[in-house]
Amino acid sequence: MTVATRPLTGIVTTDLAAVTRGRWVPTDRFEETLATGIGWLPANLSLTPFGTIASPNPWGSTGDLRVLPDPDARYRTSATGAETPFDIVMGDIAALDGTPWPCCPRTLLKEAMAALSETTGLSLRVAVEQEFQLFGASFPPAHPLSVAGLRRADPFAPRLAAALEEAGVEPEVLIAEFGTDQFEVTCAPASALVAADRAIAIREITRETARMLGWHASFAPKTAPDAVGNGVHIHFSLVDGEGRAVGYDPAAPAGLSRIAAGFCAGILRHLPALTMLSAPSLSSYYRLRPNHWSASWTWLADRDREASLRICPVTTAGGRDPAPQYNIEYRAADATANPYVALAAIIRAGLAGLAEELPPSPIIGEHPEALDPARREALGLRRLPETLEEAMAALEADSVARGWFSPDFIETWLGVRRAELERLDGEPPEEVCRLFRDLY
Repeated sequence: MTVATRPLTGIVTTDLAAVTRGRWVPTDRFEETLATGIGWLPANLSLTPFGTIASPNPWGSTGDLRVLPDPDARYRTSATGAETPFDIVMGDIAALDGTPWPCCPRTLLKEAMAALSETTGLSLRVAVEQEFQLFGASFPPAHPLSVAGLRRADPFAPRLAAALEEAGVEPEVLIAEFGTDQFEVTCAPASALVAADRAIAIREITRETARMLGWHASFAPKTAPDAVGNGVHIHFSLVDGEGRAVGYDPAAPAGLSRIAAGFCAGILRHLPALTMLSAPSLSSYYRLRPNHWSASWTWLADRDREASLRICPVTTAGGRDPAPQYNIEYRAADATANPYVALAAIIRAGLAGLAEELPPSPIIGEHPEALDPARREALGLRRLPETLEEAMAALEADSVARGWFSPDFIETWLGVRRAELERLDGEPPEEVCRLFRDLY
């Protein structure tokens, strides 16, 4: 007997725990929701990854909002293997009269992009690389980056590539990564807003594709204390109003133009506070350690994957122009962060560096761990927070970074983190990693 189904479309928003939530409407009625969206609650912003509402919070049990869908941010595919299409539309949280809500993560990114454009005439092109691991499958052993490493999971990778392409994510590369059953997916550069939307779509489409095969795809920063970490690598480049790259100067050290150097200097100045916004979970700090190919110092380097800001390589093979390729990689991020918030903070920090006309930060060719303390101090190198508590303190101590967001937003952000610390108090790292493996 054939059972009838009625396709559904999700109108979604991603909260401060980096969980994408929403409400579903029949697809044939989606157009009716464009003007008014779906109902939402202020307190939903205080939801933790454990399904609780952080308390205290600024919202209580009162208030109503709407999530207004953005039809240009719709991701649909029938290629995940599910019986019905995957169909989600990113939305902006708004007041009942339609005006933007000051604590909406997507709106915060839009405002940061507008501030950069209005102040400098520049914008960011962004591409996001995301690492994840598959659980629940019995794969034979395989070498990292090998043919067998990818093919043993067949049809997962081809199915995922088809789903991402159909959804409009523009996937570029799927990799069998270094860790056990670890993979990486990349997508083409786009505006900062589209890149954040794509980051969310990639996570959810990857999870569904794995689920249809009976597996679990986890983007957690650490799935076990001794496991290879799963990072989110944010690649960005500066372009002018005509879309021309302005980050590259062949006469400058490592090709970093003066304006890009000032932007990076702002990020490095505020990086301890930024880490709280781009790597905000307890398990994040099991990954952000020296010699883990992640990030641990306020360090700008040329093509070094231990640096928090890595100047990426370009190629002139085949006569290619290096300028459009030139980009910087921000490595102190993972999938427990809301990508809209992380990108908004990166833009605000870079803009602060330009506004203050900060001098270029030194491009350092040695690992900070190999330098003596006096040399690190002379170079302005600071250790990133080593625990979630330290990261929270860094954000609270940086009045400029706090000023990028409303007091209610900062209170909510820190409240979600405090609730996480309370929930995990006394848990060994193995249990913390297991929980985040299952939740992310």
